[in-house]
Amino acid sequence: MTIKLERIYTKPVDHDGYRILVDRLWPRGISKVNAALDQWEKEIAPTNDLRKWFNHDVAKYPEFKQRYLAELAANPATPDFLKLIQQQPTVILLFGAKDEKHNQAVVLKEFIETKLNN
Repeated sequence: MTIKLERIYTKPVDHDGYRILVDRLWPRGISKVNAALDQWEKEIAPTNDLRKWFNHDVAKYPEFKQRYLAELAANPATPDFLKLIQQQPTVILLFGAKDEKHNQAVVLKEFIETKLNN
């Protein structure tokens, strides 16, 4: 299985995969048609409290990552999400953050790879 990351604000380059939005809030200015989504998994995204605390501050990223991993471990939606992922040969995790290296999709991709490779 392949997991890719893509910013939702960029024109969809890759339609060869199951496209999942992993943001809690719908991205501003993106129509549902233009998003070309297969699924929106807002329940798997960081909680509103964590999202607001992080506020895309790179200095907070290490702690954000640890807190988000703890949320994923405790989230009742995680097992079903992992089952969904396992059914797809290629998954594209979509996110709205400008920073492509410090966001929840990066953490989620690492989490998925760890869980599914054990």
